[in-house]
Amino acid sequence: MARHYSTKSFFRQIPNTLLARYFADRELFSDLDFAAMKETKPDELFAAWLDLPEEQRKPMDAEFQDIFELSCEKGFHAIIDEARWQMLANQETLTEFIESLSELPSHYHRAMVTYLDHTECWRGAIRFYHADTLPYWRKRKNMGHKPAAVDDDSIRQLAAQIRNYFHLTEGRGNNCVVEPFRRGELDYFFAYPEDYSQQSIEWVDGEFGRVPHNPAFEVIFVYSQKEGTLDLNFRGTRKAVEPLQGMFATTILKLDKLPPDPTDERIYNLDELGRRDFDFVYGTGGGIEEVAVRKLRLSSRFKKGERITLEADITNDADAIYNLLDRIGKATPLHLYNITQVEIVASVVVDPDKPAKIIPIRITYPNSCSLKYDELGMKLRDMLEASGIEPKEPEEVEKTPEPAEA
Repeated sequence: MARHYSTKSFFRQIPNTLLARYFADRELFSDLDFAAMKETKPDELFAAWLDLPEEQRKPMDAEFQDIFELSCEKGFHAIIDEARWQMLANQETLTEFIESLSELPSHYHRAMVTYLDHTECWRGAIRFYHADTLPYWRKRKNMGHKPAAVDDDSIRQLAAQIRNYFHLTEGRGNNCVVEPFRRGELDYFFAYPEDYSQQSIEWVDGEFGRVPHNPAFEVIFVYSQKEGTLDLNFRGTRKAVEPLQGMFATTILKLDKLPPDPTDERIYNLDELGRRDFDFVYGTGGGIEEVAVRKLRLSSRFKKGERITLEADITNDADAIYNLLDRIGKATPLHLYNITQVEIVASVVVDPDKPAKIIPIRITYPNSCSLKYDELGMKLRDMLEASGIEPKEPEEVEKTPEPAEA
């Protein structure tokens, strides 16, 4: 369910002691007795807030919205990821940090305490959370395994090439800044070129009119030295994708040119998942409680476009899809079909104090998987690999089904 921000609702969620600290740092509301205010009853504070000039409220409200964004499970994971890098040299400090945040009663507490007391972890966490919510990533393989250069000169070179490219091809990008971050084994680079100037209709100091802006647009690079891959997120024309990848290759990886992008010819053999005796492999203690197949798509081996889709309610019977498959098999020669799409459902405990999460996983022939590359997604990818569900070279697969689109 989508979360909606409002200032008053935000005040309700944050403990009064933390709100008092925030405003004391800004020398505001010293006449308010935060200790006497009832928790979740911020009427007095909100009235005082509305009396502040708009230009004073706006920057604080932007900070509140960032805190609100990280006040969730994914936000907490982003905070921990950045803390692991910032506290890399002192594992004891990192352990204490994680334990202290985990003991707090809510994600709102955790995000606000991080903002107030651990500013070194804040900016990276905001960037990671934002990246985790973005769709439409483009992956390029065969990028080699050189370490990413994060020195100031290399970062300036990347920013300059992005700026020049968009200035010459699209008439925007007069300025650009690039921010590098390390997240586990991944290197993130957030680039912010200047976009076209815009105007918005706003109220400013009681006057209604058009206000000019110089917004930035965003280009995000995520490089895995271990895998030799580069993920790119850019909401713009497709013809800019390869040039952007090339800029990264030459400035950050110090390659002479962008390596060729070989077609990924690996394929999933999903027919194994049509067997009742197929077992998913996952260890105890990792949070995965149960995994079951909920949906199968069968594609004819001889008639292109002919498909059968089966979906079963596995709430009370993990083998329900196989019972359905047996019934269909009495009237349909299933050996004439291959499985080209599977939907798996995993029950995963993420927070021991909350019920398990139900995570759907869609795998589609030839080599598409719906899982993201966040912490939970990687855990489930490891489960799939341990279960033998991973794309393999065509010669390793006994039967090659007719290609089917997602």
